[in-house]
Amino acid sequence: MKLVDNKATLSFSNGSPSVELPVYAGSIGPDVVDIRKLYAQTGMFTYDPGFLSTASCQSSITYIDGDKGELLYRGYPIEQLATHCDYLDTCHLLLNGELPNAQERTEFHKLVTNHTMVNEQMQFFLRGFRRDAHPMAILTGLVGAMSAFYHDSTDINNPEHRHVAAIRLIAKMPTLVAMAYKYKIGQPYIYPKNSLSYAGNFLRMMFGTPCEEYEVNPVLERALDRIFILHADHEQNASTSTVRLCASSGTNPFAAIAAGVACLWGPAHGGANEACLNMLEDIQAQGGVSKVGEFMEKVKDKNSGVKLMGFGHRVYKNYDPRAKLMQETCNEVLVELGLENDPLFKLAKELEKIALEDDYFVQRKLYPNVDFYSGIVQRAIGIPVNLFTGIFALARTVGWIAQLNEMIGDPEYKIGRPRQLFTGSERRDVKPLA
Repeated sequence: MKLVDNKATLSFSNGSPSVELPVYAGSIGPDVVDIRKLYAQTGMFTYDPGFLSTASCQSSITYIDGDKGELLYRGYPIEQLATHCDYLDTCHLLLNGELPNAQERTEFHKLVTNHTMVNEQMQFFLRGFRRDAHPMAILTGLVGAMSAFYHDSTDINNPEHRHVAAIRLIAKMPTLVAMAYKYKIGQPYIYPKNSLSYAGNFLRMMFGTPCEEYEVNPVLERALDRIFILHADHEQNASTSTVRLCASSGTNPFAAIAAGVACLWGPAHGGANEACLNMLEDIQAQGGVSKVGEFMEKVKDKNSGVKLMGFGHRVYKNYDPRAKLMQETCNEVLVELGLENDPLFKLAKELEKIALEDDYFVQRKLYPNVDFYSGIVQRAIGIPVNLFTGIFALARTVGWIAQLNEMIGDPEYKIGRPRQLFTGSERRDVKPLA
């Protein structure tokens, strides 16, 4: 970041002296007012619930322009990455700042592939969970437990430890997610197979059995790989901020990522595509396509309490660039699996049509977002709805690690310590009980 010529002047109507604050510019995006010395100069804090107007860090990883509907990883548009690269290429980019050349690509893919197995004791750890436990509850525990299995990569201040932890997390996350799924349905775990791609290997661990050889469908493999790419990072969202805040205390990388998994579980964040599918199933139970118009009228009525899930986005004030890519993939998958006439998917298409044509939704820019399409794709592939957020966590792991690494390497980083506007009781004395 660079200091710009103009300064921000904060003046007060009560006659207190004005304060000049430095202004910094990034390479793209809005300038920022530096308020670090505000308390020392005025005795006041800023008040910003949800941090909607606060830059908590400087970062060179991911940039979002919500008005343009643009998403860049290290400067590369998401459309180009999702078309020309695979997920592990994207991981290399996010972690190292550049896309790999041919040799680096071979070496990175091999490095990740060779770390996909998990310690056998993890199987016994799994048995402590009830079979009907939510996969995210299991995954939060498994990721946190990795720090108990891999002691040689828990020093967050050691770059080599962070590198080893990063590769282990990226490589083992699909194995852990598949294990959580297999445990829930009572099937034997399937070990990773090094000859398969990252996405292909995950499909086999999820849906293969020891009874027969699993054949990876290339259309589903590409679809899953694209889901991973589109969810790999998304700037300073709730879970990424959680990972940064957690890691700022100096805890180990596995614990910090487990905190991210826990945050992602929330329905307002990573659980959005799960909530979207649940909404579709509710409409289906009420009568299906014939009830879509009635449902959308309820959405328009503020007093109805009915919410439209999978449409609109807090950051994108235009079309979500990931949604367009996911829409293409969604159509490919439905055609490949012969599901174009599936009642739930027909219902989803009708919802999409109304949202793209009805003035109420168009004016409010409530376009279908990436969660809407990715939920449909995952259900078509056979992934259960309650595992959708686990897939999201798997994909986002690399973004969390890249952000964590960047923060630890930033000379300006400090342990996170937000302030507050206190509205409780003033000082008072305890009265004798008598």
